[in-house]
Amino acid sequence: MKQRRRIYYTEAQKALMWERWQKGESLQHIAQLFDRNHSSVQGILAETGGIRPPQRHRSRLALTLAEREEISRTLAAGDSIQSIAKRLSRAPSTICREIKRNGGPDGYRASHADQLAWDRARRPKACKLVEHRMLAHIVAGKLQLQWSPQQIAGWLKRRYPDNEDYHVSHETIYRSLFIQARGALKKELLEHLRRTRAMRRSRHHTQKTDDHGRIRDTVSNSERPATVEDRAVPGHWEGDLLCGSASSQIATLVERQTRYVMLVKVASKDSEVVANALIRHACKLPHELYKSLTWDRGTEMADHKRFTVATDIKVYFCDPKHPWQRGSNENTNGLLRQYFPKGTDLSVYSQARLNAVARRLNERPRKTLNYETPAERFHQTIASTG
Repeated sequence: MKQRRRIYYTEAQKALMWERWQKGESLQHIAQLFDRNHSSVQGILAETGGIRPPQRHRSRLALTLAEREEISRTLAAGDSIQSIAKRLSRAPSTICREIKRNGGPDGYRASHADQLAWDRARRPKACKLVEHRMLAHIVAGKLQLQWSPQQIAGWLKRRYPDNEDYHVSHETIYRSLFIQARGALKKELLEHLRRTRAMRRSRHHTQKTDDHGRIRDTVSNSERPATVEDRAVPGHWEGDLLCGSASSQIATLVERQTRYVMLVKVASKDSEVVANALIRHACKLPHELYKSLTWDRGTEMADHKRFTVATDIKVYFCDPKHPWQRGSNENTNGLLRQYFPKGTDLSVYSQARLNAVARRLNERPRKTLNYETPAERFHQTIASTG
């Protein structure tokens, strides 16, 4: 059997891979640049979990190649360590250690010493989560509660404002998860992230571009009052259906000011069924906390006029192919995929289970709320309106 020739990439080629990867291009597209299979590119990127390693550079305090060549020449001329140090404006101890670790006065060679110094500098730096195991334990516990690394980092600063030993960036947490060589966090914790992929992806990798059907007599979200747009007043919600397998779905609702989440069990995508479920749910909240609803262009809200007549709640619709116009709801649907992965039959979940998942989300701190929880903000709103 003929053995396949091993593929080697130059540093310049690797740099191009990382540049394209950070721009969000696929492995297959990057591999085509080198006329290779995507697996050969994946092997390079997977070594560091899809996170580009920092470019190596020499310390400004380290001896340079020119200085080492000067050491080599002056040693050959028989100069003393003190005179060499004075000529290079270095401490004699620095010159002495340099010579001893690289063959002594008789065996010292500048180029060889310089290469050895570069090789010795390649050592992994212990990250904060390795040095502080209690901090790593706290981070692991929050990850198991489906908190994102950014939420954990923000909460730690709020919980321990005067103790920097308990401060860690979300980037450090991500790197500790995706780069297992660090030995800080177990690989099993990856399954608690919102997206359980083996390598970290660029935020530019994918964008939702689903097209939806047309609905009659819609009112565009651009016609919403200014108080709705700037989130100054509570009681304005965003909604959509989260779909699963076997034509199952649940309705997801997010309050724009507090990011409070509510989930509604619906039997089907039929507009009459969805409208009935939302009408029953609307009765659970006072009118002051449910004034408007912004929905996607899904045909499940074709019966929106009957919903408005029954509840006195105005319905606004996003523009076609503009799901980011209800960004809070889009973000929440992404969070919900941790609990309801794609392909899950959502019809098996009871309303009680949906309420439990919503409560879990509402008790997670949010960066946009200065790391308070949606539940805290929503209950404050209820108290103020009561």
